[in-house]
Amino acid sequence: MPQHKSAAKRVRQDSERRERNRVHRGAMRAMIRKLRGTTDKEEGQALLSQVKHTLDRLASKGIIHKNKAANSKSKLEKYVNGLE
Repeated sequence: MPQHKSAAKRVRQDSERRERNRVHRGAMRAMIRKLRGTTDKEEGQALLSQVKHTLDRLASKGIIHKNKAANSKSKLEKYVNGLE
Protein backbone atom coordinates (compact mmCIF):
# COMPACT_ATOMS: atom_id res chain seq x y z
CA MET A 1 0.00 0.00 0.00
CA PRO A 2 1.29 3.46 -0.84
CA GLN A 3 2.35 5.56 2.10
CA HIS A 4 2.12 8.96 0.41
CA LYS A 5 -0.52 10.78 -1.61
CA SER A 6 1.77 11.04 -4.61
CA ALA A 7 2.49 7.31 -4.49
CA ALA A 8 -1.24 6.56 -4.39
CA LYS A 9 -1.78 8.78 -7.41
CA ARG A 10 1.04 7.04 -9.24
CA VAL A 11 -0.61 3.66 -8.57
CA ARG A 12 -3.91 4.96 -9.98
CA GLN A 13 -2.26 6.41 -13.07
CA ASP A 14 -0.23 3.27 -13.72
CA SER A 15 -3.34 1.13 -13.48
CA GLU A 16 -5.26 3.29 -15.97
CA ARG A 17 -2.34 3.40 -18.41
CA ARG A 18 -1.77 -0.34 -18.15
CA GLU A 19 -5.38 -1.02 -19.13
CA ARG A 20 -5.21 1.47 -22.01
CA ASN A 21 -1.96 -0.04 -23.29
CA ARG A 22 -3.42 -3.57 -23.09
CA VAL A 23 -6.26 -2.50 -25.38
CA HIS A 24 -3.85 -1.02 -27.93
CA ARG A 25 -1.53 -4.03 -27.87
CA GLY A 26 -4.48 -6.40 -28.25
CA ALA A 27 -5.78 -4.47 -31.25
CA MET A 28 -2.31 -4.51 -32.79
CA ARG A 29 -2.02 -8.28 -32.36
CA ALA A 30 -5.47 -8.80 -33.87
CA MET A 31 -4.53 -6.74 -36.93
CA ILE A 32 -1.31 -8.72 -37.38
CA ARG A 33 -3.19 -12.04 -37.07
CA LYS A 34 -5.70 -10.84 -39.68
CA LEU A 35 -2.87 -9.86 -42.04
CA ARG A 36 -1.10 -13.18 -41.55
CA GLY A 37 -4.35 -14.99 -42.31
CA THR A 38 -4.85 -13.40 -45.70
CA THR A 39 -3.82 -15.15 -48.90
CA ASP A 40 -4.68 -12.39 -51.37
CA LYS A 41 -1.83 -10.02 -52.21
CA GLU A 42 -4.02 -6.95 -52.88
CA GLU A 43 -5.90 -7.41 -49.62
CA GLY A 44 -2.57 -7.95 -47.88
CA GLN A 45 -1.20 -4.68 -49.25
CA ALA A 46 -4.23 -2.78 -47.98
CA LEU A 47 -4.00 -4.37 -44.53
CA LEU A 48 -0.23 -3.86 -44.43
CA SER A 49 -0.54 -0.09 -44.71
CA GLN A 50 -3.01 -0.05 -41.79
CA VAL A 51 -0.80 -2.31 -39.67
CA LYS A 52 2.31 -0.23 -40.40
CA HIS A 53 0.49 2.95 -39.42
CA THR A 54 -0.67 1.35 -36.16
CA LEU A 55 2.81 0.03 -35.33
CA ASP A 56 4.38 3.45 -35.96
CA ARG A 57 1.78 5.17 -33.81
CA LEU A 58 2.23 2.73 -30.90
CA ALA A 59 6.00 3.03 -31.14
CA SER A 60 5.83 6.84 -31.05
CA LYS A 61 3.63 6.69 -27.96
CA GLY A 62 6.02 4.29 -26.25
CA ILE A 63 3.53 1.42 -26.00
CA ILE A 64 5.91 -0.81 -27.96
CA HIS A 65 9.61 -0.37 -28.60
CA LYS A 66 10.59 1.28 -31.90
CA ASN A 67 12.80 -1.67 -32.85
CA LYS A 68 9.93 -4.09 -32.26
CA ALA A 69 7.78 -2.00 -34.58
CA ALA A 70 10.51 -1.97 -37.25
CA ASN A 71 11.09 -5.71 -36.90
CA SER A 72 7.37 -6.48 -37.16
CA LYS A 73 6.95 -4.24 -40.21
CA SER A 74 9.87 -5.91 -41.94
CA LYS A 75 8.55 -9.42 -41.33
CA LEU A 76 5.05 -8.49 -42.44
CA GLU A 77 6.34 -6.84 -45.62
CA LYS A 78 8.27 -10.00 -46.48
CA TYR A 79 5.13 -12.03 -45.89
CA VAL A 80 2.96 -9.82 -48.12
CA ASN A 81 5.59 -9.66 -50.87
CA GLY A 82 5.67 -13.45 -50.90
CA LEU A 83 1.94 -13.73 -51.54
CA GLU A 84 0.67 -14.48 -55.03
